[in-house]
Amino acid sequence: MPEIVLDYIARPQFEPFHMRAARWSCIVAHRRAGKTLACVADLVDAALRCDKEAARFAYVAPTFGQAKDIAWGYLKRLTAPIPGVEHRESDLASVLPNGARIRLYGADAYDRMRGIYLDGVVLDEVADFDPRAWPEVIRPALADRQGWGVFIGTPKGRNAFWDIWNAAQGDADWFKMMLRASESGLLPHDELVSIQKLLSPEAYNQEMECSFDAAVVGSYYGRLLDEAQEAGRIGVVPVERGVAVHTAWDLGIGDSTAIWFFQAVGREIRVIDYHEASGEALDHYAKVLQSRGYVYGEHYLPHDAEARELGTGTTRLETLGKLGVRGRVVPAQAKDDSINAVRMLIPRCWFDAERCRIGLEALRLYRRDFDERLKTFRDRPRHDWTSHAADAFAQFAIGHREHAAPDMAAVRARLRQGRSSGWMAA
Repeated sequence: MPEIVLDYIARPQFEPFHMRAARWSCIVAHRRAGKTLACVADLVDAALRCDKEAARFAYVAPTFGQAKDIAWGYLKRLTAPIPGVEHRESDLASVLPNGARIRLYGADAYDRMRGIYLDGVVLDEVADFDPRAWPEVIRPALADRQGWGVFIGTPKGRNAFWDIWNAAQGDADWFKMMLRASESGLLPHDELVSIQKLLSPEAYNQEMECSFDAAVVGSYYGRLLDEAQEAGRIGVVPVERGVAVHTAWDLGIGDSTAIWFFQAVGREIRVIDYHEASGEALDHYAKVLQSRGYVYGEHYLPHDAEARELGTGTTRLETLGKLGVRGRVVPAQAKDDSINAVRMLIPRCWFDAERCRIGLEALRLYRRDFDERLKTFRDRPRHDWTSHAADAFAQFAIGHREHAAPDMAAVRARLRQGRSSGWMAA
């Protein structure tokens, strides 16, 4: 193939990345550092140089829409000088004359990547990924061809991206680089001063100074979980034998179903376990409950568990009952009330860090939706992979609160019965 000159000049800060020899890379960079452009250029260069048959490369963003908005324009521009390149708008793929293909994906539908193979992949804004996407689906896709992987993004608390950054430290198999706005020299000082005036200190430290310790911007529960961590309430939580285990569910239809497992011990709420899966029938979750070996109390279900399915005419509440899971339906609540109920509950909670790892990460990242056009937060949560865990936790926060509260009508009835039988007489 004749020499091809791409429409790309690497910024000096990214030259070490392009010259790396390590199989794995982690780049933590401030906003507008140019990390996505550098990594797309790296993908194109690797695809052109790859001599494997039918080489496959991928760029993965948190959502397919983000992949198109962020990287598709870069990919088409960078491959434009290549004679005979084919751009497929239908699946956001560029096919090169040597047979190599670069395709864009969204991590929100990572199951669609099952079964593919990859020679190299870039994962952009990994902090927003479902933490199962990399180990369960993307990493195996690199195995048989010994492909490479690049993780890039801006911090959003101590989540899976933070784990990857920490794992890279001191490991010769990793290239790692952090670009803070105050040190990179990529943005003018006056611009940084202007941005700093517009953002809170937490937001500026996260977005521009690459702080993993700054609270996630817009997070509903991040500060409360940070306080729980500092107080030692996230760690090893043993299961108290002889105490009922309650569950709280978010039932997905063609989507993930999430289940939290709780024990109430005095005023303490011990969050001992979490399970989430997608594409499974209800009997799968009944078997999961049975396999845990817990002695169960209440199973708190969302209000739509009482909706009848058109195909069977039965409700999921009835189906679960036949499977041995007799649920208690939690009345529908306004979203603000649900969020407030969770905020009131978390200070009483102790979380098992390992068994609840994915659920905890979802709670930390559950946050207000952001309007990219208006550059402001909306008064509603962002709906993504974190929603299932957050909604299930809210079922418990509301359901247990109402269940634990005394039934005043029943209390008054007992009082009337007691008076009629003379139990209060001296």
